[in-house]
Amino acid sequence: MLRPENEDDLAEAIASASAPLCIQGGGTRGLAVPGEILSTTGLSGVELYEPGALTLVVKAGTPLAEVENLLASEGQRLAFEPMDHRGLLGTKGEPTIGGVIAGNISGPRRIQVGAARDHLLGVRFVDGTGQVLKNGGRVMKNVTGYDLVKLMCGAHGTLGVLSEVSLKVLPKPECSGTMVLYGLGWTAALKVFCDVLKSPYDVTGVARLPGRDGDYDRTFVRVEGFEDSVKYRLNKLYEMFSDFPVEKLTMNSETNVRIWQSVQDVDPFHDKPGDVWRTSVKPTDMIRVTGMWDYKHVVDWGGGLIWSLVSEGVDLREKLTDVPGHATLVRASDETRTQLGVFQPQPAPLAAISHGLRQKFDPKGILNLGLMG
Repeated sequence: MLRPENEDDLAEAIASASAPLCIQGGGTRGLAVPGEILSTTGLSGVELYEPGALTLVVKAGTPLAEVENLLASEGQRLAFEPMDHRGLLGTKGEPTIGGVIAGNISGPRRIQVGAARDHLLGVRFVDGTGQVLKNGGRVMKNVTGYDLVKLMCGAHGTLGVLSEVSLKVLPKPECSGTMVLYGLGWTAALKVFCDVLKSPYDVTGVARLPGRDGDYDRTFVRVEGFEDSVKYRLNKLYEMFSDFPVEKLTMNSETNVRIWQSVQDVDPFHDKPGDVWRTSVKPTDMIRVTGMWDYKHVVDWGGGLIWSLVSEGVDLREKLTDVPGHATLVRASDETRTQLGVFQPQPAPLAAISHGLRQKFDPKGILNLGLMG
């Protein structure tokens, strides 16, 4: 394993490589590809933190927990709620901030604050030739030319290896509250999703979890902010759905953390046999995914993100050919991953653009080769 301790070492390791490299942060997402492992965990530490400016600059291999603890000490947070994959995938290791950005890992609050890439101000990275590149800065601004900040977020290490990221952070709210509805069918759940997202109540989470041990599925709607405002908006949401089976309105902090951690980390599928797919569709198309088969689903983003637990070896993409969107195979055997591929195949025009970008940034073809097609 290669484990560079600074950016110069990282550049040297890539420049001297003549065979494929498997780029890893904490190794928690199980996206292994052929080649010698190059770990970024040696690139760790906070470079700059200015709470008053809501700005954080941190090395890519810094553990996510360290980042979150630092922000919490100042009453701040990463608003995009990055997922911890370890429970779902049965992996070990420690999630890193660079891994979060490389995967554009974004949780329930995406419907309000955007994805991880929307909070990324700047990056430093090493391309496939060993050249150190930087883009963006430490404040929000318009970008001309290649927007490498956005390009690197979600590239999964196929265009370059992140060495440093600059992030916009946000204050933690005073409190949060959740409305819990139980036993809704998929059509009723979709109506709730659509109605609350069109409402004026500044909703920060809309999700659904399958019931346990034969219990009813539950649908959740979250609001956050000052206590009086949260109470007011929860009551208004209750009035909107007075004809629906509302189980409770809760402002208990521990209960809220537990609910949304379960959604964020897809808790119902931990230790459950079967493959797990992550499908992104228009929220109004949710029912076309969830209503077809007797599979279990965790639904987030108001219907726009669907985690499905299916029988081993099932090709969910084949079943969804008439549903616009994309499906990622998150958990499966190595054989199934090889057969079906992890990521949705791109249409020919996009595939040509992706190939051109890889030729530009990784002309030797050594960075996470074959991971994204």
